Amino acid sequence: MCQLLGMNCNNPAEITFSFEGFSERGGRTDEHKDGWGIAFYHGSGCRLFTDYLSSITSPLAEMIKRNPIKSRNVIAHIRKATQGTIVLENSHPFMRELWGKYWTFAHNGDLKAFHPSLNGIFHPVGETDSERAFCYLMEGLRRRFPECSASKLPGRAELFDAIAALTQEIAAHGIFNFMLSNGEVLFAHCSTNLHYVVREYPFSTANLVDCNRSIDFSLHNTRDDKIAVIATKPLTSNEVWSAFQPGELKMFLEGGLARNAAIPVAFEVPAATESDVRAQIAATTEAPGRKREKPSLALHFAVAI
Repeated sequence: MCQLLGMNCNNPAEITFSFEGFSERGGRTDEHKDGWGIAFYHGSGCRLFTDYLSSITSPLAEMIKRNPIKSRNVIAHIRKATQGTIVLENSHPFMRELWGKYWTFAHNGDLKAFHPSLNGIFHPVGETDSERAFCYLMEGLRRRFPECSASKLPGRAELFDAIAALTQEIAAHGIFNFMLSNGEVLFAHCSTNLHYVVREYPFSTANLVDCNRSIDFSLHNTRDDKIAVIATKPLTSNEVWSAFQPGELKMFLEGGLARNAAIPVAFEVPAATESDVRAQIAATTEAPGRKREKPSLALHFAVAI
């Protein structure tokens, strides 16, 4: 299955360091080489970059590493295809507009027999269960808050409760690890594996698991900065990452955990073994690449006016 990376912070920050380690899992230290993508929020706008090349071979991924982009909310994804072919429209994150805001979504998992009737304005472009789930979430929110608009948004507490209810519906169909953001808050749900770390003063040095790189965060942040990083597996070896419990939905705001809920798990999923976790962290050999018919890059700039 796929892997997820997210960032939520109180001040615009770079995700370059985390993305460099994360992208190694797209075919070098792990097998997620069926495409990748990343979304950066800037005020009311969102920059979305996607590609169906692996993150270790994509020139676009290399551009992201070499050109740091600051943002308060970021969602990234590297894909191992379970449903849908390896084409650009099946690359995460996906983006839709609701109530005058851009929403982005990325999913790790496999939903069985999930073909909901979508009668609203949200319809998938690609073939994945992930995009169907996103459209169902968006349509569900629109139905639950029919009076809301760009000038009348639902409260965060009500929004969280609605997302929790919709998540429970979808998660009954299978593994549903996901990240969802509207540019202000970041929601993350765990079915199997998800971890987070909050970086704040006093900042320290961190070492990446997937490549030989370290950074002293005290040289790049101020006393007021607070940054939450969420990932499928811990990205660093010398920080304390907190594991989500299966069924947990968390909301991150201003770089910290703002709300948490335990959603009953209706779908039985296999537990990761200790050897699985050790292999995920320790793997350093390069996996053989998969042939693509031709290179393809996509760069999307979306700005709400």
